[in-house]
Amino acid sequence: MSPISPLLVVTRLLSTTIPGVGVAVEFARPLVFAAVPLAAIALWVLVRRGSGDDAARSSDRSASRRARLALYATRLLVVTCLVVAAAGPTTVTTATTAGDPTVTMLVDDSASMRLHEPVADDLETGIEAEGVAVERVTVASDNRSRVGDGLTANLRPNASLLVVSDGQVTRGASLAGATDLARSVNATINRVRLTTDRSDSRVVVTGPRKASVGVENRFGVRVAGVEGVPTGRPISVAIDGEEVVSREVPDDGAFTVERNFSETGPHRVTARLGGEDAYASDDTYRKTVQVVEQPRVLYVSRGDYAFEGYLRELYDVTRAESVPDDLRDYYAVVVHDVAAPDLGNVSALQSHVIDGGGLLAVGGDNAYEKGEYGDSRLSSLLPVEVGGSTGRTSRVALAVDVSGSASEGMKIQKALALDVLSQLGDRNEVGVVAFDGSPYRVADLSSLDSDRESLQRKIRSLRSGGTTDIASGLLGASKLLGDEGGTVILLSDGRDDANPSFAAAERLANRNVRVVSVGVGTVNERVLGGIAERTGGSFLLANETNRLRVEFGGANRRYSGDHAVVVDDGHFVTRGVNPTASLPGVNEVSVKPGGDLLVATGEGAPALSTWRFGLGRVGAVTAYGPDGGLGGLRTEPDSLLLSRTVNWAIGDPQRKATGVVAAPDTRVGESTTVVYAGEGPPNPSESAALSFSEVAPGRYEATSTPTDLGYESALGSAYAVNYPAEYAALGVSSELKRAVERTDGRAFDANNPSAIADAIERQATREREVRRSWDWVVLLAGLLVLVGEICARRLRRRRGNGVIP
Repeated sequence: MSPISPLLVVTRLLSTTIPGVGVAVEFARPLVFAAVPLAAIALWVLVRRGSGDDAARSSDRSASRRARLALYATRLLVVTCLVVAAAGPTTVTTATTAGDPTVTMLVDDSASMRLHEPVADDLETGIEAEGVAVERVTVASDNRSRVGDGLTANLRPNASLLVVSDGQVTRGASLAGATDLARSVNATINRVRLTTDRSDSRVVVTGPRKASVGVENRFGVRVAGVEGVPTGRPISVAIDGEEVVSREVPDDGAFTVERNFSETGPHRVTARLGGEDAYASDDTYRKTVQVVEQPRVLYVSRGDYAFEGYLRELYDVTRAESVPDDLRDYYAVVVHDVAAPDLGNVSALQSHVIDGGGLLAVGGDNAYEKGEYGDSRLSSLLPVEVGGSTGRTSRVALAVDVSGSASEGMKIQKALALDVLSQLGDRNEVGVVAFDGSPYRVADLSSLDSDRESLQRKIRSLRSGGTTDIASGLLGASKLLGDEGGTVILLSDGRDDANPSFAAAERLANRNVRVVSVGVGTVNERVLGGIAERTGGSFLLANETNRLRVEFGGANRRYSGDHAVVVDDGHFVTRGVNPTASLPGVNEVSVKPGGDLLVATGEGAPALSTWRFGLGRVGAVTAYGPDGGLGGLRTEPDSLLLSRTVNWAIGDPQRKATGVVAAPDTRVGESTTVVYAGEGPPNPSESAALSFSEVAPGRYEATSTPTDLGYESALGSAYAVNYPAEYAALGVSSELKRAVERTDGRAFDANNPSAIADAIERQATREREVRRSWDWVVLLAGLLVLVGEICARRLRRRRGNGVIP
């Protein structure tokens, strides 16, 4: 036991609650008590030394001894009083404050609320009739829903707010941000359950903003409603005024339309939902697509591969056996199975990418590790590096959220932790930290090769705890990793304050620790995604953890099946694609930090990766078919991966064009920016409705805020004007429900104002700690003892009844 342990025991005994009274005694500086034994020894030495001569001359030694003991006791008592006062004695009691039962009622009068029965007036009257004052504030109207701003503006410490809204925010602060602020001032957000008395559905069209002549494009049409998908209602799709689809809304509300454009210029895609509902404006959706000439692509290869023919179907392709000196005419360069010594002018290729050009490096028997890429200048451009990740040892800390917010899904939480553990290869060193309000170490770092079963048992034994403090969990996991750093795999729902979590993430980034956030249950993606982003990690949902196999799987990183597997389905390249191709050939590479692994082989090796380099975009295809070519990747649905990767690398197909190069679609009341490229501004007579200003050499911009639905022309181009965002999301927002839950509020029926009044009165009654300092009392006691002792000595001197030292 350390020397200070007895002092800690004494401190705990002193800092306790007095039974039957409810008063806790605490000391602000308990370590000061260490001075008491030292002072006792020093006083004893001084008293004996000062009394020695008198004691020798005294005829009554017992009287001298009693005097010395009395002096010692009184002086020790004085010193003890000084020490206790310095320790900061404080009593803590709990006081209940009734408060003033007042509620701020935030009323949403925006257009989306017209689908629900109006309840604000009756509620206000009913709550006030129950004796609770109501302060009514309108936070949204017409097509402007600034509910988050309204919440933020009306927050007060310990306030109770009642929100009469669907929570659909179209402008201003988010509800999540307002909720964080409400929690910081101990405010409570309540809501009123709304009753829908009108039905409404809306239609949306998605697809490319720009396309190339002769290339097939796919447009998605989706219908949704307040009461679910309006199955069976008629819907039609027209392109450039010609009806191409007429059908009923399917069960899932979604279908696709394919179109191959043969002419350049703007084309108009219009979807119309038949039937009647609350709002007619959101029954029609308009979309423009700007069709341009096929972008010029340079294909560099020394082999005869079918991939070249596939590219020629989509782009204006020029073939070369090596990279030439001048790449100014090309939007992208495809390097297919070419060894580094045969590449040609790599400096020109680097400049091309840095300045905004695209690059796709396709592997094979002459590329990557087989083509001496590792030591070449090309390597710096690529999102992968030569050398597979199999066999590498990683240091991983599993941080498992066992707080009260996760307790309902604790079985799922532990199952997910075990699933993640099963995907980490035997060579990895893994430890486990659990956290609620504070972290605690479950298992130190050890090799999975020998301790996998032990870690599994410890994870199964986890139990749920109290509050959530993600920041402490992150810091605890970082401490487990030590100075060498590593990776924290955070398993949590993210239901905690963002600011301290983000601050902790930044500290981890400075310690060479990155975080892979895995969301469990009802997930706060803003918090978990922000943590991962700040550390250079990634955010995964619970059903996406198979991506961990590629980085941490080692020898057991295999997926199920032999075909390619999408690892990241949120990227433009992979969204909605389910590969079927078998890829037996693969180059031995690993994805660089900052690179995005999109597709893996059935064995878990990287197959398709991307990243940005300078202003350009670079893709790397590192798996291939049995013949050394791309095999099944050239047939649908896998061929979409290739065409989309090239399109992604190309970026803006009008990057080198003149005239209007951008005119984004917009909504009524929202601005759009029309971009014009040329040696000078457009002719004012041709752009009378737009006022262009130069923002960069050869680049001019004009802002337009349309007020009517339809299509607008802009110097030979066009943009669509759709219904306001107010109608784009109808029904009660899940963010509002989450805000109520996070601030310990309640959802009330609109016809029960008495329940609301009772809850407001309870929320107004709060307990608070009352702390009183008693150092002045202890000092006064010490002073009285000292004065009393001095007076007693003087009286004894006068009477001659004692030996005065």
